[in-house]
Amino acid sequence: MNFKNTIVSVGIIFVVLSCATNPFTGKKTMAFVGNDQLFPSAFAQYNQVLSENEVVTGTKDSEMITRVGQRIAVAAERWLNANGHQGYLDDYKWEYKLIQSEQVNAWCMPGGKIAFYTGILPIAQNETGVAAIMGHEVAHALANHGQQRMSAAYLQQGIAVAGNIALANDENLGLYNQAFGIVSNVGGMLPFSRGHETEADRIGSYLMAVAGYNPDEGAELWKRMKANSGGQAPPEFLSTHPSNDSRIANLQALAPKAKAEAKKFGVTSFRPIN
Repeated sequence: MNFKNTIVSVGIIFVVLSCATNPFTGKKTMAFVGNDQLFPSAFAQYNQVLSENEVVTGTKDSEMITRVGQRIAVAAERWLNANGHQGYLDDYKWEYKLIQSEQVNAWCMPGGKIAFYTGILPIAQNETGVAAIMGHEVAHALANHGQQRMSAAYLQQGIAVAGNIALANDENLGLYNQAFGIVSNVGGMLPFSRGHETEADRIGSYLMAVAGYNPDEGAELWKRMKANSGGQAPPEFLSTHPSNDSRIANLQALAPKAKAEAKKFGVTSFRPIN
């Protein structure tokens, strides 16, 4: 067996042995780092971010962030319990904070630590818009996307190191590193990341609907996101995210499915969008 085949075989075995099935996606995903390591690290990073920024408390906006977050968390637990995954969220430590910043951003760390920046609230525009963002960000954590990205980075680095060892005295080493960097990113890591965004849009739409928020607002939110960006974005194949137009079309197609999912939980009407 030549060296190339050896690397591929070892890599495949390593990936297979390190996979776990995620209940929200139904897929086997890479899990080189367990939640017992990942969650404490994420919690510590979250606390550091809070200590370094102005956390907004006692306002209508901060109360809304907590309210929406709690409803999305309850929706996630209802969905998991109904689908035979009781206890999946036992190690999650939900926390919802609003941070004073002009950044148009929000995120959820592994384990349920959520931050919204005040700069995104004008684009969210209303509580349902916040729910669309919240559902998407929580979905990243529930689908273990952070764990997968970390695992993929380890795999990418491992293959690169193995190649450098094998070609240590080869005149083509520089060419290998250049080619590997381009191919592994454009052909591997970027599509991987875009796939995560699409998964999070789907799961987030379902969660917001089960939580009683109209999933039609997801596409409207991204129309506002597109307008806010001024149309400035790299080509989709060079981006970590789907294009705005792809995302809007996908969210429009997802809305009826999310409503059908919510109906299974007795949700047949949604909170007014205001």
